[in-house]
Amino acid sequence: MKPDQAAIRVDGLRKSYKSVIAVDDLSFQVEAGEIFGMVGPNGSGKTTTIECIEGLRQPDEGQISVLGMDPVKDIYELRERTGIQLQAANLPRRMRVGEALELFASFYRQPRDPRPLMEGLGLADKERVYFSQLSGGQQQRLFVALAMINQPEVVFLDELTTGLDPRARHKIWDLVREMREQGTTIFLTTHYMDEAERLCDRVGIIDQGRMIALDTPDQLVQRLGMATRISFRVNGGSRRGKNGRGKETPTGFDEAKVGVLEGVQRVERQGDQVILYGQGAQLIGAVVNTLETEGIAFNNLRSDAANLEDVFLALTGRQLRTD
Repeated sequence: MKPDQAAIRVDGLRKSYKSVIAVDDLSFQVEAGEIFGMVGPNGSGKTTTIECIEGLRQPDEGQISVLGMDPVKDIYELRERTGIQLQAANLPRRMRVGEALELFASFYRQPRDPRPLMEGLGLADKERVYFSQLSGGQQQRLFVALAMINQPEVVFLDELTTGLDPRARHKIWDLVREMREQGTTIFLTTHYMDEAERLCDRVGIIDQGRMIALDTPDQLVQRLGMATRISFRVNGGSRRGKNGRGKETPTGFDEAKVGVLEGVQRVERQGDQVILYGQGAQLIGAVVNTLETEGIAFNNLRSDAANLEDVFLALTGRQLRTD
């Protein structure tokens, strides 16, 4: 691969399954040494895209280049230079950790010494332990080790931390960062917005087989133009008589009352939960003042910075998380 060449390049990728279009004219590139994240709901085309890039599926149309090579024609050469951690992976229950690493190392011409790899991944004391006796986080770390055993230049990580507890997820995140620091290019697919936001240099949002946004996490949020997310519960609301006197009477919450405030860009409501998006230093105060003036009872009010999940919702109008 030339020094100025992208590690992965996809141009006009199309893939259909009978009448279903899984990927529709997809084009993007992944720079050498970056962590690139692809996010999207189930059925968006993520898995098909990554399988085409890995050489596991033949595209109907388009060109794909990985390290300057064709992933289908040059699949054997690329297997020496890339690592793959699949979303659905497994090993024989009675295979030991050390045995698995030795087996996978035998597949390559210049494998890495398994012992330092086990130490770096916190598996040194698990060398003689059966796969079935490992925790979920330990199994994921083992799969990362197997993907790294050939000292790859590019690693594909598909739904890396699905099903893991928070502590195990953070350990895996640290491993990914270390891989990037060592110069490895990482292509990551995930359902978790916080994972993409914390790990990725750039994120591509894919929906219905098309790339609908691509940039750094910060730039995606800034382009959305929604600096603040304010959420609260209204519980139906209540109103007193004039001057705050008299008996309280129930009243419904009218989204339009806060929707017309300066800086407000969108208001959503699900039951008694209200989420408001906007920007401006005075926005929170204006919302609270309006609720009190209208006699709307509210609680659990909180304000957060807009994030990648907000970007996805604004672009597609539906939740990203489907699990």
